[in-house]
Amino acid sequence: MVRPPFPPFNIDSAKAKVRAAEDAWNGRDPASVARAYTPDTRWRNRNEFLTGRAEVEGFLTRKWQAEREYRLIKELWCFDGPRIAVRFAYEAIGKDGKWFRAYGNENWEFARNGLMAVRHASINDLQISEDERLFHWPLGPRPIDHPGLSDLGL
Repeated sequence: MVRPPFPPFNIDSAKAKVRAAEDAWNGRDPASVARAYTPDTRWRNRNEFLTGRAEVEGFLTRKWQAEREYRLIKELWCFDGPRIAVRFAYEAIGKDGKWFRAYGNENWEFARNGLMAVRHASINDLQISEDERLFHWPLGPRPIDHPGLSDLGL
């Protein structure tokens, strides 16, 4: 299995990789998203440590069952060789029925075939009111003309 673009990344291929990841996560299909990772992928997500696609798929299933109305924006921070760093924010309704915005940073490392081998995510949550929401597109990928994080002042 391969997933272009492939490392080493340049500015255009790094941006394309980030947007592809954002679009996939906004699709909220755990099996489809998990296929973007190597079979032995290693993750740190907040306080969870995952190994392998099956664990990633299980994690994403739980995540999107608990986080309703999920909308995500990722932005390229930097890249070097097979590595990309992104910052992101997403908005969702939590288990308590209240809106929140999660802010975070991810460090990614890719295998030669373009699959992600390593993902480290640091994330903080902030409760927001419905009036404070900034991500208002229909569920699914963010429209091309919707502002990104920097444009939104995030």
